[in-house]
Parts: sequence; structure tokens; C-alpha cells
Amino acid sequence: MGMKTFLRWIFFAVVWRVAFLSLTAQAAEVTVAVAANFTAPMQKIAQAFEKDTGHKALLAFGSTGKFYAQIKNGAPFSILLAADDETPLRLEKEGATVVGARFTYAIGRLALWSKNPSLVDGKGQVLLESADKSSFKRLAIADPKLAPYGAAAVEVMQRTGVLARLSSKLVQGDSIGQAFQFVVTENAELGFVALSQIWMEGRITQGSAWVIPQNLYTPLKQDAVLLQTGKANPAALALMQYLRSDVAQIIVRSYGYAL
Repeated sequence: MGMKTFLRWIFFAVVWRVAFLSLTAQAAEVTVAVAANFTAPMQKIAQAFEKDTGHKALLAFGSTGKFYAQIKNGAPFSILLAADDETPLRLEKEGATVVGARFTYAIGRLALWSKNPSLVDGKGQVLLESADKSSFKRLAIADPKLAPYGAAAVEVMQRTGVLARLSSKLVQGDSIGQAFQFVVTENAELGFVALSQIWMEGRITQGSAWVIPQNLYTPLKQDAVLLQTGKANPAALALMQYLRSDVAQIIVRSYGYAL
């Protein structure tokens, strides 16, 4: 057994004991920074978590890049649920996290989506239309400098050879949540969104979409990490364990994520 594996085993053994003891202890609160793509599933997980443990998760949603800056500036988050695996690793190397607490809680999927039920087909042909035949004026993406899903969208456009032609049509949101809202409010006819924002129980909830093949972008591994500010918080320790529970994982999968 390697040192990292041993430390991870020790950490979760301690978490199991703290989580068990916390069931009979006074309920606590934990403040969680949540990547915008994980908004809907995390809201459901938080409800189940409070029902099952008595602890309350206070959720903030936004871009991983902005959360990183806020954490470095002293924001009182106890847990970060990032949209990538690089930011949690960076925080770990900088000493801002509890050693052995980092794990992948979901693997995200990217989709091209429109509220118009006939605009996007199952192969994303709308992106390949010539300029004089284009059926859209604006294409929403998350800021690729702040949001991993935005970086993945740029990667898709590069690999399909359409980035240069579509650059003038791009409208950027700070997070994937804002990019999604651009399409919802029809400020953009279509956009690159997280599959979880439009997917429930095995199908698209509305509009039309292309679920983008995963070979067109770097895998969106999303890691959770316990920050130093949360190491003595029983609610934070309990939530880190709860995210690995069957209850949480069923919710995560229902929104189109892999694990």
C-alpha cells in the first residue's frame, strides 16, 4: 500500500467514525463552494444529507476559477466541489486542503443545446453550417479562463475546425450556469452547456441537443476537496463521506454524470 493510499484510507476511516458520532451530536452547518454545472444534483444531495444526518449544507454556486481566487483570499468555504481535478490538486499542493481528502465525485459531460426543438440535431451539424446559411446569431459558452466546461467547449470547436468561423458569435458567461441562462432567456439561440443542466432520468428535458462525444474534449473529472477551514467541522466531514454514498451517487448518475 502506497503512502497516498494509506493516508486516504486513514482519512475516510476517521470520517466514518465522525459521521457516525455526528448522528447523535448537535447538528452543524457546512459551507460548500459548488461548481455551477453541479447545481441541480447538489441541491438534491443537500436535502437528502440534511434529512439523513441533521447537518445542513449551505451552498454557493459559481465558476471554479472564481472559487479558487475566493478561497485564496480567505473565503470561509469548508468544501470545494470543483468542475475539474486540477484546481483541487493545486489547492492541495498549496497546503489549503486536508491531505488524503480529495476524490472524484463526478465525471461531467458537455452538450450543445437549444430551447428550439428543431435547431440542434444529434450530430451538431448546426455548427458546420456556412456563414450565409447559419441558423443562429449567438452561441453561448462559459468563460474558458474561469470554467472548465468553457475550456472544453473551445476544445470541441478547435477539434471540429469551427472555432475561427464562430468566434464572432460567441457570448461568454462567467460560469456554465450563466452560459445556460443565456440560452434559457434566448439571449443566445444555442450554447455549450453541462449535460446535467438539460438531462434527467435518461433523456433531454426540453429543446434539442447534441450530446458531444467525449473524444472531442479532455475528460471533465470533477474533484471534491476538504479545505483546512473544514477539517474540524463534523458537518463537513460527514458531507465528504455522504458524497460517496449510494444515495448521492444515484442522484449524480440521474443527471447524466459518470462516476
